[in-house]
Amino acid sequence: MDRGSAPPVHRYKPAPGVAPVAITRLDRAALEGVEPGHAHAHDFLVLAYFERGGGSLRIGHREWPVRTGDCYVVAPGDVVGVGEEPHRLARATGWAVSFPPDGLGPQAPDGLLGWRTHPLLLPFTRGAAAGAQRLRVPPERRRWWSTHLSELNRELQHHHNGHREAAIAILTLLLVDVARLASDVVEDLKVNDEPLLAEVFAHIEAHHREPISLKDVAGALGLTPGHLTTVVRRKTGRTVHSWIVERRMATARQMLVETDQTVAEVGRSVGYGDPAYFSRTFREANGTTPLNWRRAARR
Repeated sequence: MDRGSAPPVHRYKPAPGVAPVAITRLDRAALEGVEPGHAHAHDFLVLAYFERGGGSLRIGHREWPVRTGDCYVVAPGDVVGVGEEPHRLARATGWAVSFPPDGLGPQAPDGLLGWRTHPLLLPFTRGAAAGAQRLRVPPERRRWWSTHLSELNRELQHHHNGHREAAIAILTLLLVDVARLASDVVEDLKVNDEPLLAEVFAHIEAHHREPISLKDVAGALGLTPGHLTTVVRRKTGRTVHSWIVERRMATARQMLVETDQTVAEVGRSVGYGDPAYFSRTFREANGTTPLNWRRAARR
């Protein structure tokens, strides 16, 4: 990969009525053939646990040898890749759990950057502590981790009644254990000091129901649109416009399920005066129309 180019950013795609949590089995089929130069980032959080070690991972500018019992916490915007010997990583096995902040259900943090101050997500924040990105699950806890991850996989595969609540409960238990594993480094972890990002997201939070744009946000912060775009993309992997859309879509999805307002009324409530444009934007962001989202979620 050209080191001067930005890595691709993988986005989390919510689905109506489905738990906002995804799990992937890490094994030879998933890890074999990945090239050392390949790297990517996410706009969601990732928790990776290895039942068997092998090879290495790159997170940011640091390379981590993957060992049995390793637990990696990857924050939105972290650039992830494989080490110089990917064939060794293909010997590893484990699980990767992906979730946006609202994957915590009723306990989800408020606001777009609220996850950074959520007590269960503190280990995901990058700080001075060397253990912030990788934690060690002691041998006596490894069976517990494998059992809960397998159960989470079953819940997400079969979609039985209550699977959403069960998946969130299992994820919460895993994050509680992560927080306990990180207890020896939490004192050294510092929530990233991002005053500019805080202002950007506070403005979006306060005005996302209005027809705001990148120019409006930049003007409110006394910056040029170009400079603001560069800073936000570098720190989050996404543009200001995409964050505005994401915040609007989160509110729209909730309103479609919890109210009986028409699609046009929901669109106007989140800053879209043109119902057709709102429906098109919603479909691009969520993979289905607003009405289909409402029907599927209620069903």
